[in-house]
Amino acid sequence: MSVETDTPLLTPTGRLRAALPFWASLGLIPLVWLAAAKGGFFIALVPLSTWWLFIALDAALGTNPSNLDPQTEERQLRWYRLVTLVWTPLQLLTVYGVLFWLSRSDHLTAFQEWAVFAAIGILSGTIGINYSHELMHQRNRGERWLADILLASVLYSHFRSEHLLVHHRHVGTPRDPVTARYGEGFWRFFPRVLRQSLASAFHAEAAMLARKDLPWWHRRNPFWRYWALQGGFLLLALLIGGGWGLFLFLTQAFWAIFQLELVNYVEHYGLTRRHLGDGRYEHVLPRHSWNADHQASNWLLINLQRHSDHHYKPDRRFPLLQTYADEEAPQLPYGYPVMTLAALVPPLWRRVMNPRVRAWRARHYPDITDWRPYNKALNPPPR
Repeated sequence: MSVETDTPLLTPTGRLRAALPFWASLGLIPLVWLAAAKGGFFIALVPLSTWWLFIALDAALGTNPSNLDPQTEERQLRWYRLVTLVWTPLQLLTVYGVLFWLSRSDHLTAFQEWAVFAAIGILSGTIGINYSHELMHQRNRGERWLADILLASVLYSHFRSEHLLVHHRHVGTPRDPVTARYGEGFWRFFPRVLRQSLASAFHAEAAMLARKDLPWWHRRNPFWRYWALQGGFLLLALLIGGGWGLFLFLTQAFWAIFQLELVNYVEHYGLTRRHLGDGRYEHVLPRHSWNADHQASNWLLINLQRHSDHHYKPDRRFPLLQTYADEEAPQLPYGYPVMTLAALVPPLWRRVMNPRVRAWRARHYPDITDWRPYNKALNPPPR
């Protein structure tokens, strides 16, 4: 399966040294405070660091095809886990701390304040939602709560239900709103997903309750928790900064969601599972997600780009995610920082990715000659 021999984590010092590069995201928080203090060009440092810096680092460092031993014990991963645990309070302190400061000072123009919170949104989307994705997959109840808090802070709580109950179950099929179909540009994908993913998440939770003979409004429906947390965060922003503060909070939430769905678009573009008839599809395999093992961007994104293995083995913690050779999983030509920028320009995206999708189809499904049923618009989520 792996492209190199599995590497064990042997000593405490070795474990710490191996985990430290994944702490790179914490270096972005001081940049936000610097942007809030100085304004101007300093605001651009946040997107420049999350996108362009890691594009340059990927070009310099290349790929990392090595894999940790997937049987590594949980206790040996504490330095990896810790970064996802400390991020939640740091993000909240940053969002509300900057909001408190800017609402009581006048050293920035209104546009600059908006730009600061747009930059914060890039951070809370690139890092915060990504960490919530890692945390929601864990069995530990405290970690799942941290995931809910992070998602509520960007007003996208339903992502947990949609991701766990819909996306992982139906990825690569018409029942998954988040699977970008072949030929679908991002600017068509984004509004469709905003509409369909909320509906599919709610219907999935309601269906689970119905199987227990409970109505959708039962207290076990996590949407009550979602709404309560989101309402609390909105109220706090209003109390701290008034109407303008609420607008700034909504700004960071929008750009966080935008960043998330931009990544979602890249992860499965054009990849579909074979339809077996009667509404059944083949099991999810590594070939149903785009894989990338670019070293620097995987440090920033805690191995999110090893997405082929995440869908194949969703319960693996991020340091244990495996990378795959070309024969087993389709490979992105660049890491997510480059690919998400390319996705913003649909003609460029199609020029880069459509030939790769066609090559993937020829390799894994040479017997399928009519792809029109797989290319059709995604159906609305079933009720």
